[in-house]
Amino acid sequence: MLKPSRPGSITLARHGEPALSRKCMLTSDQYRDWWAKYELGGLLAGQTPPPELLATAAGAGVIFASTRQRAQETANAVSAGREITSDVMFIEAPLPPPHFPSWFRLPPKYWGAVARFWWHAFDHHEGQETRAQAEARAEQAAQRLIARAETGEDVLVLAHGYFNHMVGARLKVDGWRLVHNQGFKYWSQRRYERG
Repeated sequence: MLKPSRPGSITLARHGEPALSRKCMLTSDQYRDWWAKYELGGLLAGQTPPPELLATAAGAGVIFASTRQRAQETANAVSAGREITSDVMFIEAPLPPPHFPSWFRLPPKYWGAVARFWWHAFDHHEGQETRAQAEARAEQAAQRLIARAETGEDVLVLAHGYFNHMVGARLKVDGWRLVHNQGFKYWSQRRYERG
């Protein structure tokens, strides 16, 4: 078999908007329950994938997706019935919040930032995946994607904001450059190419 003239691209896309509302104020314990529901839930009804993401999916040689429901529904929305390779390797890094007094309340968006900071800076994981373990998983994911892209196929991953960021950081270390960046909003994509 001939070696491809160039490796394919790797696109890391975030899932669509989840159904669970973020318009609430929660204690740290309530946020823990909210996150557990978020992890199990699917997408808000009535969304249409952006045409650019549909085009990326149509051109991909392989589509990977996190096993979480919101990523699975996103993959189904963009794949036009094509095969999707689902893998727990691409699930989001955990977000256990620190324990704050019950009078202290924040919206989920801000609890997410606080929990991510505590997890990142203080290795606060409450028996879930540690930062070091998630970084090792991100490196493993990056190597899997690189191996597939090196066959010449464009690769699309439909997963989660922060874990995609971690995988992207590993791709950069391995010599891939970010050539298209839509940030981390719902349905957004970040494409990497070799060199």
